[in-house]
Amino acid sequence: MTAVSDGAAPQAAPAQVAPAAAPWRARFSWAMFDWANQPYFTVITTFIFVPYFTSQVVGNSVQGQSLWAFTQAAAGAIVALGAPFLGAIADAGGRRKPWLLAFQALLGLACFALWLAQPGKPEVLWLVLVALALANISAEYSIVFNNALLPGLVPPERMGRLSGFGWGMGYTGGIIALFAVLIVSRPELIGITPPPGEALLGLKRDSFEAERIIGPVAMLWLAIFALPMFLFTPDRPGSGKPLGQVVREGLRRVIGTVAHLRQHTNTLRFLIAYMLYYDGLNAVIAFGGVYAAGVFGWGTTELGLFGIALTVVAAPSVIAAGWLDDRAGSKRTVQASIILVTLGSLGIVSITTSSILFGLDVPAKTAEMGLFGSTGERFFFLCALLVGLGMGPMQAASRTMVARLAPPDMLTEFYGIFSLSGRATSFLAPMLIGIATALLASQRVAAVIVLVFLTAGFIMLWRVAEPKR
Repeated sequence: MTAVSDGAAPQAAPAQVAPAAAPWRARFSWAMFDWANQPYFTVITTFIFVPYFTSQVVGNSVQGQSLWAFTQAAAGAIVALGAPFLGAIADAGGRRKPWLLAFQALLGLACFALWLAQPGKPEVLWLVLVALALANISAEYSIVFNNALLPGLVPPERMGRLSGFGWGMGYTGGIIALFAVLIVSRPELIGITPPPGEALLGLKRDSFEAERIIGPVAMLWLAIFALPMFLFTPDRPGSGKPLGQVVREGLRRVIGTVAHLRQHTNTLRFLIAYMLYYDGLNAVIAFGGVYAAGVFGWGTTELGLFGIALTVVAAPSVIAAGWLDDRAGSKRTVQASIILVTLGSLGIVSITTSSILFGLDVPAKTAEMGLFGSTGERFFFLCALLVGLGMGPMQAASRTMVARLAPPDMLTEFYGIFSLSGRATSFLAPMLIGIATALLASQRVAAVIVLVFLTAGFIMLWRVAEPKR
């Protein structure tokens, strides 16, 4: 591991696994993993399903936001505790793909269970919450092992571009998935008039089948588009060691690594900074759509169009940021991204139903106003686009930073620790949001908590020295 003590110049990053780029098919297939998984994050957890679940299935947007926050907190705690150990075990065993396959299968099954989320059936509420938690855990564990494949595909000076391309592919997949949801649920937008009470494909509006079908379709999407990664992206060879020995070695390694992290002050600073700013970003992503649904009463149409606009901005920005990452460095790319997300979040927290910018009165939304017809909605849109510009580059450049710091034979373990740092307090922001929302009966407090985490992460990142390449 590259260690930089306080006041010392950054040392050269360790040699990477791949001295030359892998074939284009291997690299493209690796990026397809982001395409395959992004609809879960875009359509289910951010823009469509969870806002539908909190407002319609739970039936109360404030209570729904609180339940979703506590579910996120529980899942985040499990991810934080397990990711480093799973990563170290995979490093000891050599192969990453078997782990990927197992967690992708669990993610697909959890998504399929979301079909049960029907309003007026309180008996399925907790089953759906468990499915959402399992999906979150499986998706995050999958990312640990997929990230660890990155340094084996390109040399260090090109990792930023491939990482950014992968995120860009993911956002593109998210856009297409959002379009599909809108067309199915609101075919009137493209001039198709279904029979009364139905959406496209005969889905019933009164039982919200267009929203509930999102989970099973996400499972099908995942199965189809994750397949190229399993077929064409190279994995490390297995060690041939018995499973029991692999588990014991992995546990010893991660305990030893964590115990000695304080010897690597520069890397430790980065992990703490990431822990803070990534927690803030996750809260923005998790609660942005929920907040808009509660404040403005947005439904599937508004949330879908909002998500498409946000993702259209995010996709090219993250691809461009990959070039910036390779030229200006991962740290500067992340810093610029945090500033954009913070400005957008600050604007969002300034909005109420009848004011913007912390007290500037604007007309409240009325039934007579058209789509996004109120000033508050338009200002929310503008602020959210700033978040969209920064969220992808922040995640892609952070992923690259770990690859530049980690020893080649400990990549999965360090991506597990990276996931731990991103999840160690991931329960904290949702938990604080859940508690504050329940106590104050206000959704607005979520954005304030987000700002605290983003600011603290930016301050800690300022002291991180990026290794020379």
